[in-house]
Amino acid sequence: MSENIRTVHLRIEGRVQGVGYRAFVEQQAIRLGLSGWVRNRHDGAVEAVLQGIPGAVEAMIALCRCGPAASRVDRVEVVGEGVGAFDGFEVRPTI
Repeated sequence: MSENIRTVHLRIEGRVQGVGYRAFVEQQAIRLGLSGWVRNRHDGAVEAVLQGIPGAVEAMIALCRCGPAASRVDRVEVVGEGVGAFDGFEVRPTI
């Protein structure tokens, strides 16, 4: 992986399910040219992996803190950073 690529694993908590949060993340990630995935968790959180140039990743983290209009984001936590190879962006099934 290039040193110009950043990969982060996020956990987002609050009212983030049933409000279009995953679709929002997918749309914004694609707009910013990021790869990765987003999914709901059975505990009510949303989990996402974002990969791209550092500035775009930071912009996406900021967008995750806001979320779509119907959401209420209480916490965005970077639970990990690392490497991986993602092709495009996808919404994954709930775990």
